[in-house]
Amino acid sequence: MDMRTDPAAVATTVVEMLREGRFDDLVELFAPALAAAVSADTVRTGWAAETAKTGPIRTLGEVTTTPLDDRLTRAVVPMHCENGGLEVRLGVDAAGRLHGLRLAPATESDWTPPPYATPRRFTEQEITLECGPLTVPGTLTMPRGGRGRPGVVLIPSGANDRDVTWGPNKPFKDLAWGLAGRGIAVVRFDKVTHVHTRMQHEPGFTMVQEYLPNAIAAVRLLQQQPGVDPARVFVAGQSGGGKAAVRVAAAEPSIAGVVMMAADAVPLPRAAARIFDYVAGPGPAADTSATLAGTAETIARTEDPDLSPETPSAELLFGWPASYWLDLREFDQVATAAALDRPILVLQGGRDYQVTEADDLARWRAGLDAKPNVSVRVFPADDHMFFPGSGPSRPADLQAPQHVDPAVVAAMADWLVPEASQGPLSRLLARLGR
Repeated sequence: MDMRTDPAAVATTVVEMLREGRFDDLVELFAPALAAAVSADTVRTGWAAETAKTGPIRTLGEVTTTPLDDRLTRAVVPMHCENGGLEVRLGVDAAGRLHGLRLAPATESDWTPPPYATPRRFTEQEITLECGPLTVPGTLTMPRGGRGRPGVVLIPSGANDRDVTWGPNKPFKDLAWGLAGRGIAVVRFDKVTHVHTRMQHEPGFTMVQEYLPNAIAAVRLLQQQPGVDPARVFVAGQSGGGKAAVRVAAAEPSIAGVVMMAADAVPLPRAAARIFDYVAGPGPAADTSATLAGTAETIARTEDPDLSPETPSAELLFGWPASYWLDLREFDQVATAAALDRPILVLQGGRDYQVTEADDLARWRAGLDAKPNVSVRVFPADDHMFFPGSGPSRPADLQAPQHVDPAVVAAMADWLVPEASQGPLSRLLARLGR
């Protein structure tokens, strides 16, 4: 077989190009649709961001290939790095052209339950959120026994799975198990861009398609569960999912309230620039000057006031289409949250460099200051994923086994079920109306 058309050989070649920084050569392997959406700068930026977490590649694992259809083969290359694992996932056609390229955390995880999880108190089952072409799988975590329980839908950011898996860590699984043990039903689901990987680069794609159909379907599924009070179903999002939770609640009046975890308020292109500057600041091993220069140009094009729907995705940040960025410009998450007639809980990590207390949380505080039923909690030791630690937070921290801060789980549970923070006598008196 010609090595160029062998998917495993193509995948190995792609990894070598990534390791050697041959991004311009790599995009020559792209099929036309991928080339229109993803540029060499997009790949360069993504590679720099992911390897900042994992460190240099030490060894490569065995390439696995799986037929996707009669046209494409999926090839996955596991990479063992200094601080954890990373995978290159490709869609390869019979001519050796790439129709998909994704850098992702390793699928295998050494996750162990957090100390605060009590599995005997709940059950889990697989679910499907039927949304036509946007259908995704998920997990329902239900407390055992009881009636009139509250429920919460967890909304992930990025192209993440339902657990937001990073190396050995699964922060959304931590949350689901911690909350379910406290009597709260939880739905978490694979992000639509995790399941349908091509759609985030397709013209017309917006934040609405990215979040609303699946999140609203999850809310309605929870509302239909025996034992769950349909009037007490909330949404909780982390990072981009946090600001999306506000938009979901604005679109679905039956949602009881919103939890925003490290929700960004600074315009996303500006926040991306801040993150890249922070990561490059300590001076990583590889020279990042070319990456930062290319990223600055891409951010400038994305923020251009004359941005047109016809601007190619490959010229814009993350390879997302102009439709996404134009829609995002029109969405004011702070004003939308201020206009909601439902309670809001804002959670922030003090060591978070991606969404910061000084910039993002300050905007939330200013915009929600006059709104009743808003609670703000800052956890000084926590990072972006609400993992506690000390010293400056770094991307590589995500590769160390950690769990969501138990204080964060308790704060969410006490806000979702206020009586849970009271003693047994107080709860009995509250039920008796005394």
